[in-house]
Amino acid sequence: MSPNISVVIPAYNEAENLPVLKQRLAGVLEPYGDFEVLFVDDGSRDRSIEILRSFNEADPRFAYVSLVRNFGHQNALKAGLDAALGDCVIMLDADLQHPPELIPEMIERWRQGFEVVNMIRRDDGTSAFKRLTSRCFYRLVNAISDYQIRSGAADFRLLDRKVVDAVVGLGERTLFLRGLIPWLGFRHCDIDYVPDARLHGSSQYSLRRMLALAVDGITASSIRPLRLSTVLGVVMSTLAMIYVVYALAIKLFVGTAISGWTSLLVGVMLMGGVQLMILGILGEYLGKVLVEIKGRPNYIVREKSQARAPSTASVGRSSAALRTVTAERKSR
Repeated sequence: MSPNISVVIPAYNEAENLPVLKQRLAGVLEPYGDFEVLFVDDGSRDRSIEILRSFNEADPRFAYVSLVRNFGHQNALKAGLDAALGDCVIMLDADLQHPPELIPEMIERWRQGFEVVNMIRRDDGTSAFKRLTSRCFYRLVNAISDYQIRSGAADFRLLDRKVVDAVVGLGERTLFLRGLIPWLGFRHCDIDYVPDARLHGSSQYSLRRMLALAVDGITASSIRPLRLSTVLGVVMSTLAMIYVVYALAIKLFVGTAISGWTSLLVGVMLMGGVQLMILGILGEYLGKVLVEIKGRPNYIVREKSQARAPSTASVGRSSAALRTVTAERKSR
C-alpha cells in the first residue's frame, strides 16, 4: 500500500525556497496520481519546519521528518530513504537548482527498466575554480576506486525500490552516496542537465564542508590510499638506504666526508613530510573505523508528520500485486 512515487528532499535553512518548490512539484507530480513528497529538515534555524507543517496540514502527501540538529546532507538523504515508501524514490535538493520539471523524464527511464537514473550536472555557468576542483576530485576518486563516477554527478537521481532497500540495509555510518550507489551495480543510465540558479539564499556548502565530503568520498571508496602510503614508505626507505650505502662508500674508499648540510636538511624534511602524510592517511581510516565501531545512528528524529492513509489507487495496485503473486504460487 505504498505510493508509487516518492520524492526525498533534504532542506537546511530553505524557508524562502520551500513554497516555490512545493508548487512546482505539485504541478509535475499530480498527473502520476498517488505520490509522496518527503522533506527532511536537517536542523534548520529558520522557519522551515513551520512551513513544512503547514504543507502537511494542507496536503498529507507532503510529509516531513525533522532532525534534532544538522547531521549533514548525506545523513539527511539517508533519513529520507529510510522513510520513503515509493516504488521509486527521487532525490533532489531544496535550493531549486535541481529542476523538478525533469522528473517525468527520469520516471520514463525508470519505466524503461533502468534501476538508477543519474542526473549529470553541466557546470557551464559555474566558476572556473569550482569546475577545476570538481574535475580533479572525480578523477582522483575514479583512479583509486573499483567503479567510475561521471564528473558532474550529484545527489539528484532516481532509485528503484530494490536499490533503496539495498542502501538502507547497508547500515554504513560514513555515507558517500555518489560512490555507494555505483558500487551496488544496478542497471543505470545518465541524463545531462543544466542546474537552475538558486532562487533565494546562498549555498550551505562551504569550502570546509566540500573538503570534508571529498575526504569522506575518497576514504569510503577504496583502501588504495593505504596501499599507496605503504608503497611510498618502501620507496623512500629504499632511497634512504641507497644514500647510506653511497655515503659509506665515499667515506671508506675516497676518504672524504660528504659535505652539504642543505642536502641533509632537505632529506630530513622530505622524510618527515612523507611520514606525516602517511600518519594522516592512517588517521583518516582509523577515525572511520572508530565511527563504525561506536554504532551511533546517522541521524536522530525530533518529529515527523503522521502517516497518511493509502489512496484508493495505491490499494488497487497492492491488491493486483497480491492477486498476481497468489496466481503464480498456484501455478507452481
